[in-house]
Amino acid sequence: MPFCNRAYDASNAPVRISWFNDRVEISSPGGPYGQVTVETIGQPGLTDHRNPTLAGALNQLGFVQRFGVGIQIAKARISQNGNPPLEYQASFAAVVAIVRLNS
Repeated sequence: MPFCNRAYDASNAPVRISWFNDRVEISSPGGPYGQVTVETIGQPGLTDHRNPTLAGALNQLGFVQRFGVGIQIAKARISQNGNPPLEYQASFAAVVAIVRLNS
C-alpha cells in the first residue's frame, strides 16, 4: 500500500498512478526505509514502517491484511493475470512499481 509507506515529512508530493499504452507505473514519494533497502526491496517478509501509526490504523480499518506480504501478493496476481513480472525502480527519493501490460 503506497500510501502507508510513502514519506510525508520531506515532500507533499502525492502517490502517482500513471497509465501508458504498455504499462502502469505507481510512484510513491520517499525511498525504501529502515531494513528495506534498494537491494532488499520485495524480499518476502521484510518490512519496516516509516509511519507506524498510519500502518496500525490502516490495519485496524481492514485496508492492510498482513504486513510484509503486499509485494508478494502483487507479484502473484500479476503472474496469474499473465503479465510480465513486476518491476521496481527504487532510489532515495521514490519507489516506482511498474506493471507491464500483456502484449
